[in-house]
Amino acid sequence: MKKLFYLIGLLFVLIVFWSYLFAPKKTKIVKNTITTVFSSPSYINKNGNTVINRVKIPEDFTRVTYSEGSFQSFIQNYALKNYGAEVINYDGSKYFYQSGHIGVLDLSVPKNGLQQCADALIRLRSEYLWKTNQQNKIGFEFTSGHYCPWKKYAEGYRPKVKGNKVTFHKTGTPNTSKANFYKYLNLIYMYSGTLSLYNELPRVKTNFEVGDMLVNPGTPGHIVMIVDKIKNSEGKIKYILAQGNIPAQSVHMLKNPTDTKMSPWYNLQLNAYTEVPGYYFNEAKFIRFK
Repeated sequence: MKKLFYLIGLLFVLIVFWSYLFAPKKTKIVKNTITTVFSSPSYINKNGNTVINRVKIPEDFTRVTYSEGSFQSFIQNYALKNYGAEVINYDGSKYFYQSGHIGVLDLSVPKNGLQQCADALIRLRSEYLWKTNQQNKIGFEFTSGHYCPWKKYAEGYRPKVKGNKVTFHKTGTPNTSKANFYKYLNLIYMYSGTLSLYNELPRVKTNFEVGDMLVNPGTPGHIVMIVDKIKNSEGKIKYILAQGNIPAQSVHMLKNPTDTKMSPWYNLQLNAYTEVPGYYFNEAKFIRFK
């Protein structure tokens, strides 16, 4: 009898083992996974409500400041939403990756989906020129190379685009309102981008400043902006970066995925490999608004 029970028990163990070896296993497919892991940032001031106040300065460094009224000062002192604010897409949905930023600029995102990466920086530049009564300097080239100034748009001129040929005709009524200004920007967003900015603006090879842009020209390509800068007595310089993105979404300050101990501060160098959350630049190129 004992032998029978022993055989039954052995048979049961063999059946279980056999089932484990040959039974189909469940699998989990993971798509679009971002594997970068960020340590808790030690340079973040959660109470900081501007670009310049959100990030603490490493020991032995001093912040580079600019004259009041300059574009650089405008960017450094740009208002932020409260710490922990999420990056929101143009349609009101949450951006799928919320772990790559340290601050969200208090800048509206049009619901038409046009204000993407280059457009967001065009918006910041244009808002600065508007705020400082330099509206006559607002103007950008289309990807075709044709220059489209706000001044002519406000006078009623509109582009007629046929292939790569663009002509301007006075088909609208003069209108210098802020609402019409935003209609103008929507036009710029449609026909301009990283490639047009790269072709239009001067290159920067050294002495990068706040407001300068790291760009991969293309369609779509990508572009980010320097929004803060520090240096030490040894000449070492570090930067903070911010970006808009595709889809159109909140402009946000970025963590540094390749140096989590120093994040969000970046080292930047011409033609160097530079990685930001969700994107990398094989050879860093820089441009500056005129």
